[in-house]
Amino acid sequence: MARERLYLFDTTLRDGAQTQGVDFSVHDKQRIAAELDVLGLDYIEGGWPGANPTDTAFFGEPPKLKNAMFTAFGMTRRPGRSAANDPGLSALFNADVGAMCLVGKTWDYQVDVALEIPREENVEIIADSIAEIARREREPLFDAEHFFDGFKANPAYALDCVRAAAENGARWLVLCDTNGGTLPHEVDEIVRTVAQEIPGDRLGIHAHNDTENAVANSLAAIRAGVRQVQGTLNGLGERCGNANMISLIPTLMLKPDFAEQYETGIDPDLLPKLKAVSHSLDEILNRPPNRHQPYVGDNAFAHKGGLHASAVAKDPSTYEHVPPESIGNQRKILVSNQAGRSNILQRLEDIGMDIAPDHPKVGRLLEEVKEAETQGLTYDGAEASFELMVQRVLGTLPKYFETQSYRVMVERRHNAKGELVTAAEATVKIAVDGEVLMSVGEGNGPVNALDEAMRKDLGKYSSYIEDLQLVDYKVRILNTEGTEAVTRVLVESTDNSGARWFTVGVSPNIVDASYQALYDSLVYKLRRDDAPPQA
Repeated sequence: MARERLYLFDTTLRDGAQTQGVDFSVHDKQRIAAELDVLGLDYIEGGWPGANPTDTAFFGEPPKLKNAMFTAFGMTRRPGRSAANDPGLSALFNADVGAMCLVGKTWDYQVDVALEIPREENVEIIADSIAEIARREREPLFDAEHFFDGFKANPAYALDCVRAAAENGARWLVLCDTNGGTLPHEVDEIVRTVAQEIPGDRLGIHAHNDTENAVANSLAAIRAGVRQVQGTLNGLGERCGNANMISLIPTLMLKPDFAEQYETGIDPDLLPKLKAVSHSLDEILNRPPNRHQPYVGDNAFAHKGGLHASAVAKDPSTYEHVPPESIGNQRKILVSNQAGRSNILQRLEDIGMDIAPDHPKVGRLLEEVKEAETQGLTYDGAEASFELMVQRVLGTLPKYFETQSYRVMVERRHNAKGELVTAAEATVKIAVDGEVLMSVGEGNGPVNALDEAMRKDLGKYSSYIEDLQLVDYKVRILNTEGTEAVTRVLVESTDNSGARWFTVGVSPNIVDASYQALYDSLVYKLRRDDAPPQA
């Protein structure tokens, strides 16, 4: 029996940006879009071109997607304007996208109070705006704002609105639970009613999480007829967030009630990347991952025993609803080293290192990781540092240079113009083939100065690092013991090949943590480019 196709529409780059404390840069958006595209989502909504400088710049240099359709978001035309001449729609029409998603009001109360226009005019606005997108040969989508509240208040009018979009070429009519207050049984009932008027293969669901039901509402809507589901990575979004795509994807692909009836565009072989994608977003946001997040959290498959100790000891899988490896996670038996060994072996396999489970150094690697974790260092999101640590323990990492010492000074003073300025200077002594090279670097901060000094003269290795660039630097405080707090630094690097790698350092001293991350970045670059070891 053929399975029905479900389409996944990700709104992280727009809805996720509504989250308090989240401020994506253009570079952040490019990275997230690339992660989503590799995963295999059908649509990636990039934001609202023309609404702010970041989105405008992002759409000015759109990501090169291989799988997903890049989508722009905007509003229906303004009252009194034609769709062809509306300034807001013009920015969308000028964007290099395959699809456009317009939001319009479908709750009569909102039309009366917020728009203050006749209800019939709002229906015309929806129809004209969608028709103009279709005329320009882009795929039109209509986000029916406040649809569920509107349907409860005036079902005939809410249906008139979505029908107007459908009749004028909208590929998808997305039913939005905008304030997140609708419950699953209500979603089921309303969607089934709508599906009698409009085919389910043109209906979508956009759920907010204000009652902790966004994922449940999305699943209920699918069973009731919709065939497109919208969500965000890690459930980002304003207020309480949106439907969590990281929970929706494995539920749709691993749970028999859905997997046997529906299929998505995601390659099942890529499902184990889900945890990495989730944690990658957290690294971009410079926040710790939720250890208890369903499916991908570090503790999602952690077993401590307690009341079920004997049963867990005999077969921990009976307390797991899916195999943890299926979504890139691992089982943790909190009082046993066995899970630790399996985790290490899995990580080694992920980076392409095939090591026998009984290799004598596996135990040492486990000790190294545990010791690092006690100091606050985690290799999640810092694969380059993890690879280097493994090779150091195995004795396979070439020795390139040694840092004999470094010193960083920060001076705050008045310059010749009487302006208060802060300057930093770093001095580094590096030994290459027995020769000591001393370099001085200046920068607008201590880390910038240290980076300049370290890369100023690496002797015979200088030519290897000419194209090395640091593209991101993030600091996280791991505890809150005042000025003695432990600091974690994550550095992102790239070169002319386009490759990117992440390195990490941890120390109570922010400069020393930065040095560790910078050092690993240099060593990883040299190893990656097959630089010769020291004589």
